[in-house]
Amino acid sequence: MDVEFDSIIEENGLATGSSGGPSSALANFDTSWYIQASRRARRMDLIGDYAGREMFVIDGDSLLRQVLDDPLLALGRINDSSFQILHAFHSLERVLNEFRKRNAVFEIVFWEDVKDAVFYKDTNDFAFASRSLARAMLVQHLDRLNIPVHHFQALSDPKWQRFRMVLKPMFIMLDDGGPFDHEDEEENMTNPIAQSILVQRVRIFNLITQGLSCSLLRGTTFRDSKITTFIYEQRLEPDAKSRFERPFWKVVDTAHQSLRQLDTNRRTALLPRLQHISKEHEPLGNFLEIARLHFGEKDGLASWMLRVFVAHLLLLPSLSVQERCRPYDILPHNLDEYLGKIFLPTIFLIYEAAHQYASTVDVDGRVFRALLRYILSNPSVPLDGVVGEDITSELEQLWEKYHFHPAQFSELASQYSESSILPDAPSGTVATKDLQLLPFSNPVFTEILADTQIATAEAVDDISTVEMDFNTVFRDTQHWHNHRRALLPKHLGGEDKAPAQNEWQRKRQLRSEQRFTAKLQWQAESLTGAWGKTLQQIAIVTGSSAKSASSAALLEAAVNQKPKKKKAHVSKAEQIRLENTARKLGNQDHSNEAWWKEQLVQMDLLSTEGKTSQVDRLLGNPARSETGWLAVEMRLYRLQLELRAWVENSDSESDEDEIQNAIRDKHTVTIMRMIKELSERGGLFPTARKCIETILCCLGFTDYIPSFLDSSPPSPDDRKLGFTFMKLVRTKTKAPIYKFMPIVEDPVVWQLRLFGEYMDRSMDSQPDPRVSFNPDAWQRLVLDCLDDVDDKRNLNHSVLVVAPTSAGKTFISYYAMEQVLRRSDDEILVYVAPTKALVSQIAAEVYARFKKSYKSVGTSLWAIHTRDYRVHNPQNCQILVTVPEMLAIMLLSPQLSRHWAPRIKRIVLDEIHSIGQQEGGAVWEQIILLAPCPIVGLSATIGEAEKFNAWLASVQEAHGFRHSFIHHPHRYSHLRKYNYTLHDSSRHIFSGTDSHVPTGRMRFLHPVSLLSFGTRLLPSDFSLESADCLKLYHAFKAIARNDQSELRSLEPAIFFKREAFLKQKDILDYECVLKDKLVSVIASSDPQDGSSALSQLVAQVQDPTIAKLSLARQNTASSTDTIMQNLIFLLCDLHAQGDLVCPHCHNIICWADPKLQPAILFNFDRSACERAALTLLSTLEKREAKWRATSAEWQRKMEQWEIWKSQAAAREKQAERLRKQKRDPADGPAEQSDPSWESSFSPADPSPQFSFLGKKSSKEVLNEAIADIRWTPTPKWALDALLRGIGVHHAGMNKHYRTTVESLYRMGYIQVVIATGTLALGINAPTKTSVFLGDSPFLTALMYRQCAGRAGRRGFDLLGKVVFYALPMERVQRLVLSKLPSIGGNFPLTSTMVLRLFNLLQGSAYAPVAVNAIKGLLRLPQISFVSETGKAEMLHHIRFSIDYLRRSGLLDAEGNPINLFGLAAHLYHTEPSNFALVVLMRQGVIHDICNQTSTQNAKHDLVVLLCHIFGRRYLPSVYASARSRELFRKSPSKIILPPMPVSARNALLQHNTEILHIFTRYATAYASKILDVDGGETHLPLSKLDYSGEASPTVFHQYLKHTRIRTTSRSPFVANSGHDDRFGSVSELSQTCRSGLHLNEHSIPSMHEFTNNVDPEHADTLLLNAYLLDFYTHGQTAALVAANGIRLGDLWYLLEDFTLTLKTIRATVEHLLLRTTGGAGGSSVEGGDDEIAVAGVNGAEVEFDDEHTDGDSVARPLGVSDRDWKVFEVVDMVTKEFDEKFRAMWA
Repeated sequence: MDVEFDSIIEENGLATGSSGGPSSALANFDTSWYIQASRRARRMDLIGDYAGREMFVIDGDSLLRQVLDDPLLALGRINDSSFQILHAFHSLERVLNEFRKRNAVFEIVFWEDVKDAVFYKDTNDFAFASRSLARAMLVQHLDRLNIPVHHFQALSDPKWQRFRMVLKPMFIMLDDGGPFDHEDEEENMTNPIAQSILVQRVRIFNLITQGLSCSLLRGTTFRDSKITTFIYEQRLEPDAKSRFERPFWKVVDTAHQSLRQLDTNRRTALLPRLQHISKEHEPLGNFLEIARLHFGEKDGLASWMLRVFVAHLLLLPSLSVQERCRPYDILPHNLDEYLGKIFLPTIFLIYEAAHQYASTVDVDGRVFRALLRYILSNPSVPLDGVVGEDITSELEQLWEKYHFHPAQFSELASQYSESSILPDAPSGTVATKDLQLLPFSNPVFTEILADTQIATAEAVDDISTVEMDFNTVFRDTQHWHNHRRALLPKHLGGEDKAPAQNEWQRKRQLRSEQRFTAKLQWQAESLTGAWGKTLQQIAIVTGSSAKSASSAALLEAAVNQKPKKKKAHVSKAEQIRLENTARKLGNQDHSNEAWWKEQLVQMDLLSTEGKTSQVDRLLGNPARSETGWLAVEMRLYRLQLELRAWVENSDSESDEDEIQNAIRDKHTVTIMRMIKELSERGGLFPTARKCIETILCCLGFTDYIPSFLDSSPPSPDDRKLGFTFMKLVRTKTKAPIYKFMPIVEDPVVWQLRLFGEYMDRSMDSQPDPRVSFNPDAWQRLVLDCLDDVDDKRNLNHSVLVVAPTSAGKTFISYYAMEQVLRRSDDEILVYVAPTKALVSQIAAEVYARFKKSYKSVGTSLWAIHTRDYRVHNPQNCQILVTVPEMLAIMLLSPQLSRHWAPRIKRIVLDEIHSIGQQEGGAVWEQIILLAPCPIVGLSATIGEAEKFNAWLASVQEAHGFRHSFIHHPHRYSHLRKYNYTLHDSSRHIFSGTDSHVPTGRMRFLHPVSLLSFGTRLLPSDFSLESADCLKLYHAFKAIARNDQSELRSLEPAIFFKREAFLKQKDILDYECVLKDKLVSVIASSDPQDGSSALSQLVAQVQDPTIAKLSLARQNTASSTDTIMQNLIFLLCDLHAQGDLVCPHCHNIICWADPKLQPAILFNFDRSACERAALTLLSTLEKREAKWRATSAEWQRKMEQWEIWKSQAAAREKQAERLRKQKRDPADGPAEQSDPSWESSFSPADPSPQFSFLGKKSSKEVLNEAIADIRWTPTPKWALDALLRGIGVHHAGMNKHYRTTVESLYRMGYIQVVIATGTLALGINAPTKTSVFLGDSPFLTALMYRQCAGRAGRRGFDLLGKVVFYALPMERVQRLVLSKLPSIGGNFPLTSTMVLRLFNLLQGSAYAPVAVNAIKGLLRLPQISFVSETGKAEMLHHIRFSIDYLRRSGLLDAEGNPINLFGLAAHLYHTEPSNFALVVLMRQGVIHDICNQTSTQNAKHDLVVLLCHIFGRRYLPSVYASARSRELFRKSPSKIILPPMPVSARNALLQHNTEILHIFTRYATAYASKILDVDGGETHLPLSKLDYSGEASPTVFHQYLKHTRIRTTSRSPFVANSGHDDRFGSVSELSQTCRSGLHLNEHSIPSMHEFTNNVDPEHADTLLLNAYLLDFYTHGQTAALVAANGIRLGDLWYLLEDFTLTLKTIRATVEHLLLRTTGGAGGSSVEGGDDEIAVAGVNGAEVEFDDEHTDGDSVARPLGVSDRDWKVFEVVDMVTKEFDEKFRAMWA
């Protein structure tokens, strides 16, 4: 659901008919659909953010066209008759291997009907025939790979339809035909280019409207573990063709036919006589038969050429790939023309036709030319002397067999003069200019890099004069975005403190601090522990035992401790204390007895229902209901009331068995829950035990009496009950008095059916004095790891914990925190959370859990540090809660590495799977690599966790720490899933929650019913509740019919023992056996066969209402309006108290309370979240207004309230009289408040039936919470929604509002929160139900598990519910059955990272922590868990990165950061953009721009340039069309970014050449030293086909070896097209280097992406979005959404990032100019010791205002040149102007 763009396509209505040709049809199609669909498309990571492990399809022809369009491939080129298929094979396998390396699951599909459209290219006959043959050979080559390949006729092919239904591909990758400028094309009724693009575009339309998403293969990028491209989400629309009128579809049909006919005509012209091809003949035989038929006897030259061509075919198997690395041999011009225009086009088509059934095919155009050239150059050498006797003999036999006349090559040679044949080419080795490395020496790196042995120059190369090259060592002590703010206090390397603030500033800061403290206190009060209990603050005393986890733990251990046999010595004082305690307990016992008798007397006057309500209220008072005999007796009384209610209602029972059974189920479950609780509580005195025994006998659970009573600790003293327990059995016969009470099924079956969620869920839990609960076995292992220390008592054990949500991971972090707090006052634990929301919550929980006093002034227990704000001093606390970006910066801070980093004793990485994120994932790896202490990694969702753990273990061991991996696979509570269908025809009307009748739309999804999707493997977290297991067993029985012998062992009464009530562990064993049988059924069944065993199983367990819906109806997406309008009924169904369809028997009325609120509704579109809240608010307000206007009840209430108001004076007088009366102090204080309902009533408050507020909500607390955030920029509708129990939570809402929503939700005040993924990651927001509100491409396998896991949290609910609302059923099935993708990663050792490591060393004066971190990093066998780069290659990469940094003027010869280091290092996350900016600054390009005469032009040109470098967002290629430009002509936005200034592009091109030279030298140096460059690479990368050839002594073999191209770093398969070790770009270097060289294109600071495709008029791939320039120009966010296609939810972050980039540039330039001229850098530091806050961010997110810092003018320092100062001035103006517009956006 995409509310911002969903309506765009629909608005266009029906497209007009196209009576013109294909150009007009394409123009109309683009305007009315494709351009708008492209605006909806999202550019995203296919694997990490979208598909995960789901299977998708790659269009084969789009893939092969991409391979053949490679400009490096010598095949099908004009004026080049090469045909280098070996290079094409390599390119194809390389592309497919890029997918394989990233664990993509895909298959390849060809459609015959679009082949001609996809492959069409306006070219000559040779290129046409070459590409046709190459396609056929590549298709055949695909069959050699271990990748499924399928061929279909068309999308309507039944085989394709079956393929889709069986394998369920998630999307298809294909091409859209590229851009087409309609204005430049004259209308032509058969324009083949327009026809080709039209057919491809229409195919995308058909696929999307048939329910299959599409992604573009063109423009796909592979970076680290990411595959990034545009995604076009599916929109199932059965009647989609009606969007366009008939003439349009006629043009489309004509285009198909025309392109097919064009191909046929071209083939016929080249090969008019093509006989039938026999499968029985050898391919070469077929080839010669057709050739003889075609050429006949007329063409003697053709006969000669054919003989040479066949000779080359016979020769190829004996040649190695190295021998086939050929330059382009020059032939006589007239012969060359004959080959290109006549012979080769025909022979290629003949070869294609003859080899269509061949298993192996090979052609090499350059070997053919080399052989022909050699024969012409050496006419006297006989053929057997050239190619050998064996090949000559075979050739002669073929010629004789197929009746060819012998051809004398001497006759051929005589036709060409010797002058027309050039002499032999020399050896193919190309001498390249050698590059010696600049001198470099560093105490740490020199030793580590010694093994690289790279020669260095004795003197520095001449370097031309550059700008801002002051050779000034950079001092990293100032804030990155504001140079005048210090990072550190003076004693840690910072500057002097700022002058004191004025009075207004001090008061403002004080108010801010007071507001924050109050908010934090309130937030802390709303938090609860893992068992739902309010947190109790622990006072920490330094030096207390680390194993004494808490006072609560000690107390719990003391209570549970068994008495020792040996009597301990008790002192006199202790004896007195014990006697006093006993006396107090006796007094309390007497008080309890009197109180209980009084309560029983009062309750005797009430009905059974009234008694039940009263005793439930009394049980809520822990002071009396949790201790001694009274706790047991109160619960026995409640148990009796349940029995009494059952008996009283028995007379009104219906005669229907279903109703009777449902009532019995209700009461027996409630009674057995109470008995289980009493048994576990213990302290049962004999009378109580007898009552329980009687109940168990009466209900039919006699066999379980010992397990309940013997395991319960007894009370030695008996006592008489204060009430008479009802009689249940006859005195003499002991038979039950009430016949309806005993269960009517086996007790085991009853437990499976009804008691699953109440079963004991512990996993080998035992008491442990370290914690206040009984931890499971896996939790005790975690505790052991955390307690592990080395000989010096240092924490020494790292641990990775992977356990599902609700499993019980929460305690780990707080145990580790308490451990550090108790050890000393100086040690630090850093808690890293992926989101700011989680940071705030964790800080509040730390605040609520711990308190500690410190001797040193300024030390705090905890601190928060995020990019937007901070609380307390992060460098002077013991628990730092932060985000990964900030910790990475702090670990790389030189000053902190001396004083702060050594104190870190533990780092907790929560949600550690975030390491795989596309944005920011690298900083997680940097933290792990640089951490000076053990790591605690926590996650619920890591795919292939063992692989990630192996790398993590290697890193920890390299740092000297032990490491353990603990994986617990089971959730504590099950997740029950429902589908909310909107396909019922009944019309529902909302009239209030109190009168709502459940719609019946929420249908239970049995996990096995989802297998109709067609999956062949069950995901690892596929789980069954006990009732699911029972239902599945019955389904197995039903389909087994007569043969049920195999199921005998699975019968519950036989499988389970009757020793005790079942536990969750027992169910897991049963589930395992059932799943094994289920897997065998899946493997043997065809999911499309309705009679298969699997289909029958699904039919047995599927909800009957869902089963009645057709697949089309189940998968048709509802409109956004329908989704929003029906949202109120979803919430009412969740809110309803009463009947619900039973999830397991479907038709029986379920007796249990089905209330499924509180609920979180997840949608990953911020605008959709807000629209949902607004829709709900509007519906509630309108219906409330209508009800109040017509309700007599409301009118009576208002009249009563008016009367009450009129009596205010009388009430005041009465209150005054009461205050004056003398009262007995024992009566307590006088009542101060009016208890009547009128006193708290206000007509402005929502009526309860038009609100989703919790029942226990306090009006005062709610109003106070809302009043507390009215000062923030929270919209009024959001505050009004809170008053009705509805909150919105996404990153675009201000922090204070989000925190309020979280707290109110935890407190039960608001019952509905509509959120994006901000509540998915670890937030403490216990919910009963997680609702997926509509579909989204960001709803991935990982995100599904994170969001669903919010439901059923441990300690709150025994069962969680997941509701899929308005999702197609196939999408639901795909999500539930999906597998977690392998965790992604990044290459962390970029050039910027190398630069920052030198800064860390130099700035810290080589602090031990810094040195050890770097040495440990460089000792690793593998730098990243997703990188194949080994240690030796990594060291070479570092050495050449150092050389690059030296040549860029960022490092000096000793490794000191200099000059513009601040730009490169502080913009580290933008690499290579940071280096591009450095280049443009040093080369004077930015100086030239800023020093223009017109300041306005200077600012505009600077922004254009910066937009090319930073914040780059691509547009689909269709935006290049004239129709697209016309569509947005009236918009103030340019949309397409203008070209980069020529001078800037030239500077970057020049720099790119230098980069390429450096890293080519790196590749060559490493390859020549480590790899076998002469014969090492002879296998293709994926198929592993061997092309090592056979040693042969023939003259021609020797000639090939002598004249071949020799390469060191280039792959010989690419050199097959004539390429040597000279590369055109870094991209080319990384993609075509030889195997064994693992060059990461994105770890090399290439400028290629900035210099490629700079002209939008000629761009054939991706254009740049001008959204930043447009915003700077007009500041209109609406235009950015409407024209630029930027989603409103993304816009704030994009603009914020650019704002911070501008401020970083400004601060760095100012810093450099001040320091190099001796200016007082930092003399006006603002904030002081603990002000480390980021300027220029969302005012709603920060605790202070920094506008005054941006407004200050900076005085020009002495000595700064005019050119340098002008740069600062223009940058400063641009920064302020952009920031002003940005602030206006969120103000």
